Amino acid sequence: MTLIALDESAEATVVDALSARAWDVVVIGGGIRKPEPLLELFEHVVNLVRRHAPTAAIAFNTSGGDSVEAARRWV
Repeated sequence: MTLIALDESAEATVVDALSARAWDVVVIGGGIRKPEPLLELFEHVVNLVRRHAPTAAIAFNTSGGDSVEAARRWV
């Protein structure tokens, strides 16, 4: 799990996490996906996943509690 600060460090944090290892699935949480003011950040994160983990499936959870279930849908 990687927590993203809502500041200029967000991109580096995501890229570092994606570059740390190979990923089968990346789950993007509702904390950045749901709030309308974070739409631009959400789009940016999706595109970072596509660029830095191109073979990973992208899944979405509704809360931290169902992240495993979200990932399992794609493996």
